[in-house]
Amino acid sequence: MMRSLLFVPGDSPRKMEKAADSGADALILDLEDSVSLSRKTEAREMVAQFVANADRAFPAPRIVVRVNALDTGLTDDDLAAVIKARPDAVLLPKAGSGADIQDLGARIAVEEAEAGLDEGTVLIHALMTETAGGLLQAGTFAGKSQRLSALAWGAEDLAADIGATANKDASGRYTDVFRMARSLTLLAAAQSGVEAVDTVFTDFRNMEDLKKECDAAVRDGFSGKMAIHPDQVAVINAAFTPAPEDLERAIKILALFAAAGPDAGVLSLDGKMIDKPHLRQAERIARRAGLDPAALPEMDEADRV
Repeated sequence: MMRSLLFVPGDSPRKMEKAADSGADALILDLEDSVSLSRKTEAREMVAQFVANADRAFPAPRIVVRVNALDTGLTDDDLAAVIKARPDAVLLPKAGSGADIQDLGARIAVEEAEAGLDEGTVLIHALMTETAGGLLQAGTFAGKSQRLSALAWGAEDLAADIGATANKDASGRYTDVFRMARSLTLLAAAQSGVEAVDTVFTDFRNMEDLKKECDAAVRDGFSGKMAIHPDQVAVINAAFTPAPEDLERAIKILALFAAAGPDAGVLSLDGKMIDKPHLRQAERIARRAGLDPAALPEMDEADRV
């Protein structure tokens, strides 16, 4: 799982190089909002070169490229430039429905074939709440493409789309529409079986409130959070890394169910009953810790650390 996903302007090689050492689990190289129309072509070349030359071995960050939205007429040029460099995923902004995921998947497949890549090499992440239409079509994203691996929500573009003057109230709490967007992202991700990624925290110098927002995201089921500044990465990573006692309990649960076999129902741990929902939660905790839940019961204790 990706705890932190750091946005980086696609027209700045210096910032991309610096971001690679930020500790982020993933870099989102941006060809959309942070790049002016006059610099799109140059940015595509810069991003493609960076992706092609980037260290891809663990623990190097995964590489995601945010392309321009499907209705801009710029998406195909973005894909033609970057897919051949083999990014890990493409982030689709303003995803309006599951049909958009299918559309993007087909376009990626064409570029993969031309580049000699196996079909399915490049995954899809989608920002699904940046428009009212995408929000209302949240239930359509499931099952539309095996490439889909993460759904994220955004508050800034949605505010512009619906005409809201702000997305938070005077106390700093998201207003009703934006809380609904956040909730629908969680539900759509769960329905689709993919990661749910929390939106950016724009006050990048306010680490105290960033931590509170991260803690709330962990509590509610998000697997990670997007960042707009390298200084946010450490706070996000710490919040989304399971506490040692939580990981220890998750390992015990995984081991119990592995020993009980595929037909296991209700088991007992420390005098309390556990069942399949506890197993699914233990699997999530293991993945957040960077571990493979299926392999954990077979691993030596030293290898789990």
